[in-house]
Amino acid sequence: MSLFPGDGTFGSAQRQRIFRILILTISLVYVGRLAWLQIIQGNAYKLKAEAQAIKQISTEPFRGMIFDRNGRAIVQNAPGFSITITPYEFTDGACQQLSKILGVSDTLIWQEVEKSARYNKFAAAKLSYGRDVEFDIIAAIEEQRNSLPGVDLIVDPKRLYAFDGNGVHLLGYTREVSENSLKSLGDSYSPGDLTGIIGLEKAYESNIRGQKGLQFVAVNKNGQRVASFNEGKNDIAGLEGDDLYLGLDTDLQELAEKLLGDSRGSIVALDPRNGEILCMASKPDFDPRKFSGKSGRSYYNEVDALAGNAMLNRATRGAYHPGSTWKPMMALMALQEGIITEKTKLLCAGGFRFGNRFATCHGGVHGMIDYKTAIAVSCNSFFYQLGVKIGIERFTYYGSLFGFGQRTRVDIGQELWGNLPSRAALDKAYGKGGWTNYVLMNWGIGQGELDVTPLQLCAYTAAIAMNGLWNQPHAVREIYYKSLQRRNKVSYDSRMIPIEKDHFRVVKEAMRAVVSSGTGRSVDIPGLDVCGKTGTEDVKKGAPPQSWFICFAPMNDPKIAMVVTGEGEGFGAVFAAPIARKLLENFFNKVWPADVPRDSMWIKKPGLTPMNAKVLLDSMPQHRGPFANVAAIKH
Repeated sequence: MSLFPGDGTFGSAQRQRIFRILILTISLVYVGRLAWLQIIQGNAYKLKAEAQAIKQISTEPFRGMIFDRNGRAIVQNAPGFSITITPYEFTDGACQQLSKILGVSDTLIWQEVEKSARYNKFAAAKLSYGRDVEFDIIAAIEEQRNSLPGVDLIVDPKRLYAFDGNGVHLLGYTREVSENSLKSLGDSYSPGDLTGIIGLEKAYESNIRGQKGLQFVAVNKNGQRVASFNEGKNDIAGLEGDDLYLGLDTDLQELAEKLLGDSRGSIVALDPRNGEILCMASKPDFDPRKFSGKSGRSYYNEVDALAGNAMLNRATRGAYHPGSTWKPMMALMALQEGIITEKTKLLCAGGFRFGNRFATCHGGVHGMIDYKTAIAVSCNSFFYQLGVKIGIERFTYYGSLFGFGQRTRVDIGQELWGNLPSRAALDKAYGKGGWTNYVLMNWGIGQGELDVTPLQLCAYTAAIAMNGLWNQPHAVREIYYKSLQRRNKVSYDSRMIPIEKDHFRVVKEAMRAVVSSGTGRSVDIPGLDVCGKTGTEDVKKGAPPQSWFICFAPMNDPKIAMVVTGEGEGFGAVFAAPIARKLLENFFNKVWPADVPRDSMWIKKPGLTPMNAKVLLDSMPQHRGPFANVAAIKH
């Protein structure tokens, strides 16, 4: 039996119409599906076809920001691009090609690759010579990426310092973690990672650094990213570092650095009420901005070669004889021990004789003089005698009450103990019987074996201002914890020094007389009742002396305590005191000295900004992921 009619026709017209529609529908389905696969989804399937494996990529967190006492973000983050290399996938051909792009010898590149391979040859590591690369390099790598196996680009945040100063000894800076450090740091750091060096960046590294994220990406046969895996649903987000809120007065810091200029010295200012650091300047110094980018390695060598040891924080690691700034301490000791009273007078005959030695008084003959006048005119004879009367044990005891001979435990680290002499130390240094009580005369005027740091001296000045309340100096007042989304205060030590408050009153009156009618008259600012003490310390015979000035203000409601010192800068009244005056006028009256220029040291470099970085990322689909949202970067 035949399915077709005998006359050769294919059934009725209706049957033919149904068959044609069926054929057309099937054809449209096939054509539509092919169009969907090849035209609409063609690029996606091409990427999938190219992808050979899934790779885990660590994403860098943004370091926590640093704010001053007024909420100004002085240390921020800026977006940058860095080159990474996966040693296992890297080839000689890729090295030669990358060498031409970067203008760096292939030998140097291979040295870094081999260093990274010793750590983990399968992990991508940042190339030192490929940090913070410019647009032309980014474009070259993107254009030639097929001939650069193992080479990739990542968003690599860098530090931005948004104020007209350096503050490097206080704030610190970041550098690539050293190979030796990698061995002790464990899995939390990889080659090319940045870590805090000195100052707050180092002391609060565990808070500021944040936590790395993890991104899963599909890679091609060259080991390069071609797409996010599973649309990024498996990625683990990183966590930004915690923010630090300081007691720092940025204007005061900027001015302090400019006033020190090319001198070798330091300035420390504290809030005596709580120990917060208002400013800490040390000169010579260096620019932390130059460590935030590709020039960091060469710049370190430049700084290390500078005269005057720019790496040294003279505020915490400079040990000096305090000179006459120690005299208020001697008065407090003697008053507390009943050796003198407010009415006691001692003879100054142009000096003081001890045994067969006569020590001169640089102020000439003062005659019978009380402690208040002795401090105001800085009479050495008066304090020679107090030193001998107080004795070694009491001298060491009271010095230790004010924190001398020990670290203040300031939260930036890198601090010296100084030297508070004792009987045991003298016996060890000179042998029993190898010294006499003549040492006490030297100690009485802040010389001899006595050494202090400017920070210790500032904490002591603040304690006098607060009638014996000693507060631990510190930079950070609060930390904003990103994981908790909460801002917490940081607690510090505070203690009362067991000396009668009335003795502090009379010493403060004497320090007021120094400024109102004595050696510190240049710092007498109307309405502030500044209390201070000049100091001029002979370092060695024939050399210019160390210049000192300590002060606090106002006398009965202190809001700032300050130390200014300059190595080889001469009399305290000539160098240190005028600087202190300008800083006090800035702090209280917001006056910027007319003779000090305000130039902008921080200017945003044209090129990579948060917005155009996002545009660049959007043009490179393989880089889309947790860090593609660069526009959200704080700046």
